[in-house]
Amino acid sequence: MSLTISEEVKRALDDGRPVVALESTIVSHGMPWPQNFETAQAVEAVVRDAGAEPATIAVLDGAVRVGLDRASLERLAQAEDVLKLSRADLAYAVVSGRPGATTVAATMIVAARAGIKVFATGGIGGVHRGAEASFDVSADLAEFTRSNVVVVAAGAKALLDLPKTLEVLETLGVPVVCYGTDTFPAFWSRDSGLPAPLRLDTPAAIAAFVRAREALILREGVLVANPVPGADEIPAAEMAVHIEAAHRDCLAAGVTGKAVTPFLLDAILQRTGGASLATNIALIKNNARLAAEIAAAMGGGEV
Repeated sequence: MSLTISEEVKRALDDGRPVVALESTIVSHGMPWPQNFETAQAVEAVVRDAGAEPATIAVLDGAVRVGLDRASLERLAQAEDVLKLSRADLAYAVVSGRPGATTVAATMIVAARAGIKVFATGGIGGVHRGAEASFDVSADLAEFTRSNVVVVAAGAKALLDLPKTLEVLETLGVPVVCYGTDTFPAFWSRDSGLPAPLRLDTPAAIAAFVRAREALILREGVLVANPVPGADEIPAAEMAVHIEAAHRDCLAAGVTGKAVTPFLLDAILQRTGGASLATNIALIKNNARLAAEIAAAMGGGEV
């Protein structure tokens, strides 16, 4: 796969400086304009302030782009009919020439291909509620077995079936490291009520863990679950009411496939009066900061 890497990202990689990959689905499918553009810029600034180079990934004009300039980021944020790209359709966006925003899975693929070892996102996809009937399981989970990248997220999106998501990750041999907490975070909320599979408390400890896995030739990616800051969280009990109502709306509307998550996020945004968006912005900034610190602890380049 041919990549178009920005000069800034290329220089950082060549110099062995820390680089943090960023997805673009949050820009095109996760937030409304202009918050999406403003948040994308703010997240890149957080990464830079923490001493790393941001590399937002997307497909534009038939090219897989690693690192977007301001104009390209703004263009993506305002574009309509942007493809939501995972492993199955990444190449389709290239050959069709349509703009595409990368999910967690697609961002992991491109980051690994570019030699970027750390990636910050909001929350990963996982096992959807009712998956025993629909078989709706995000490709994000399987991608951890293929792309050796450290993914920093506020857990999995809380609108999913979190216990089943953790079970699948365990089955796949994917380490789930909860950062500074004994419980798995639930995206908008700090505590899902589920115990942390693993716990580490510093970026240096996470970097050492990744090095140990490399020495053992363990090639799966690593999920670092970073709780949203306490001042910004929405309590899990409160979110549960909104999530249940959003799922009822989704079923009634007959929404399926890739449209499910954007539909649910929008329904929850409406039901929380915008509070879920404010929390989403806070958690992605928090994840970007930690990702930059982990990248620095890992030495910037290959571990």
